[in-house]
Amino acid sequence: MTTALFPRPIAHRGLHNRAAGIIENSAAAFEAAIAGNFAIECDLQLTSDGVPVVFHDDELERLTGKTGPVSAISSAELTSTPLLGSAAGNCPQRFTDFLSQVGGRTLLQIELKYQRDVAGTQLLARAAAELLKSYEGLVTVESFDPNLLTQIRQFGFTGPRGIITYDYEPNEWDAHLTTDQRYTLRHLLHWHETQFDFISCDKDALELPAIKFWRALGKPVTAWTIRSKVEALAAAPYIDQIVFEGFDPELAR
Repeated sequence: MTTALFPRPIAHRGLHNRAAGIIENSAAAFEAAIAGNFAIECDLQLTSDGVPVVFHDDELERLTGKTGPVSAISSAELTSTPLLGSAAGNCPQRFTDFLSQVGGRTLLQIELKYQRDVAGTQLLARAAAELLKSYEGLVTVESFDPNLLTQIRQFGFTGPRGIITYDYEPNEWDAHLTTDQRYTLRHLLHWHETQFDFISCDKDALELPAIKFWRALGKPVTAWTIRSKVEALAAAPYIDQIVFEGFDPELAR
């Protein structure tokens, strides 16, 4: 199962290289990953009109120069806004256009980004599930949010679903979590609800008891984000595949 699910290293947000004008989560980065025979990890956000787009950040500024959240901009405006530094003038893509671009040429590991309310969570899960019903390529979905994993299954997605996790020590991005929620997430105690098929774990949390337990039971583990041969070698005993950026794992062998 592990070999079949993740046979190739996974390019984090595509095979991006800002110095060469290839920006993360761009059409050029995805083509580069396919050309390198790598799988693709990417991110899904929702625009103000409820359209899933391939974009990592909650806010627009770092990648587009615009201000404000992704959720406050229409899909038409976002997908006509060039990504900063893109040599090809790539703009963020609608999820449907991304799926058309890839067209089954490589495995996808699609992250459903955390939404701030129940309505947004349901909308993202439903929209992603609907678009994936007609996609014929190999695809997995994943999320930090157990609710998104549960709901995309309820909306008809039947492929592999993975929980993304880390040590859940307090960070600036997870201040909304309670102590009890951190405990549940750290120890993957949502299993009865999520029934995840794989785990995507921070490279610094691979020795957590829950990660070792579920891998021993046969759940594949991918590690993020691996940025060097040294990090890949350190993670190797605990994982089944790497999610990488900033180096070529084939050249580093």
